[in-house]
Amino acid sequence: MIIDGLQYANWSEKVFRQMREGGVDAVHVTIVYHETFRETVLNIEDWNRWFERYPDLILHGRTAADVVLAKETGRTAIFFGSQNPSCMEDDIGLVEILHTLGLRFMQLTYNNQSLLACGCYEDEDSGLTRMGRAVVAEMNRVGLVVDMSHSGERSTLEAIECSTRPIAITHANPFNWHPAKRNKSDDVLKALGESGGMLGFSVYPHHLRHGSACSLDDFCGMIARTAELMGPERIGMGSDLCQDQPDSVVHWMRNGRWTKDVDYGEGSASTPGFPEMPSWFADNRDFGRIAAGLRASGLSEADVAGIMGNNWLRFFEESFVGLQAGAHPDSQAAE
Repeated sequence: MIIDGLQYANWSEKVFRQMREGGVDAVHVTIVYHETFRETVLNIEDWNRWFERYPDLILHGRTAADVVLAKETGRTAIFFGSQNPSCMEDDIGLVEILHTLGLRFMQLTYNNQSLLACGCYEDEDSGLTRMGRAVVAEMNRVGLVVDMSHSGERSTLEAIECSTRPIAITHANPFNWHPAKRNKSDDVLKALGESGGMLGFSVYPHHLRHGSACSLDDFCGMIARTAELMGPERIGMGSDLCQDQPDSVVHWMRNGRWTKDVDYGEGSASTPGFPEMPSWFADNRDFGRIAAGLRASGLSEADVAGIMGNNWLRFFEESFVGLQAGAHPDSQAAE
């Protein structure tokens, strides 16, 4: 089974067919960067048209069972996620509505301070806000995964502690392997693993040691070392693949509507567009190369199977269903 913890491709029939060629059973797709609730609904409408047009290639995923269905029927399950809480605006009641519409992941912040938490690009990390703690509790209740991929250190640790359900960092790598602001410290990764959370490894070049020139051996060796730190059952893929996106999309991702200046974010200001992908991962047909690299790094077949998809499937089973009033997460998982 192959599950990717995050992509933001320029979606097309070509990409969907490449998913099938690569045997990708499920993908968490970004449908929000800075959109409001109404704009998010319009993006969901666009996806509904994709589901209507290509029912033989993709289906709308809502539960872990949909991944199994997709695999059995030769399709890819698409799970919606937001990289910013802008979609819920300042209304906690929209959390449940967004989950009803199919959202399954929501980052508490995207690089900057939000109403909920602090991003990794702020000078000082003030942690979760009062609203942030309330929203985390509501996300726990309805089955919307807390994602801290773009959050600062303190905010991420507080989210792990505050959440009654395991959280995810869907697309990042260890900071001690490559010191990008977006990558995570060993303290965060240990806390994430001990709490039952999930880390998705990113192949986005700004997150890689040596950038686009990162070797597959180096990447897979990093994964093997992280398995020792967190436990092999707590890690998976989160490629952050932005296939076929025009460079203009980077401006929307990094700048949104919050600044009139150009924020280059990660990487060099001299190369403001999308970086070139590493030679061993161009699109969804290349996940097999990563699996082979993981085997070559010394990981067992069971651990490789977990990293490539089984671990995310288990996490989906535990995370996407709402809790009964007053029930503890462990009680429902046991059922």
